[in-house]
Amino acid sequence: MRSFEITPIGTVRNDRTDIQNTDNWGAVRSTITVDERFGEDCLTGLEGFSHVEVLFLFDRFPTAADDDFREPRPYRGRADLPPMGVFAGRGPRRPNRIGVTCCAIESVEGRELTVVGLDAVSGTPVVDLKPAMAEFRPGEIGQPEWVSDMMSEYFKP
Repeated sequence: MRSFEITPIGTVRNDRTDIQNTDNWGAVRSTITVDERFGEDCLTGLEGFSHVEVLFLFDRFPTAADDDFREPRPYRGRADLPPMGVFAGRGPRRPNRIGVTCCAIESVEGRELTVVGLDAVSGTPVVDLKPAMAEFRPGEIGQPEWVSDMMSEYFKP
């Protein structure tokens, strides 16, 4: 397969720095500063949306040279949860370390976008921003019952 390079478009700033602290993201307020190469008007129009999809890199998650993605592993490393293939989870152990979260927009000012609920630690590189649009969201989402139980604390304040 062909490889490619991604250059971040901005950086996350918030009060979360511990990559092991993985729950309670619901009230986390983050400011994404977009690189100056995009100009002061790069976020114009985004203020009309309630949410934005933030694509970012799990750049602080250690990469193991012998990482084998072929074998399912217990979700979140918990033995009480079923093994899942690498593409059946949303965590940082991924081939390209890309994360995505749909966040509430709090404010847009120049090159600064403030969002609530972004599950990325301070300093995380942002690779893209996309406004959340109803037409791109599925009407109903199905998932295993255990997922709701496991994720019950994830976005709590």
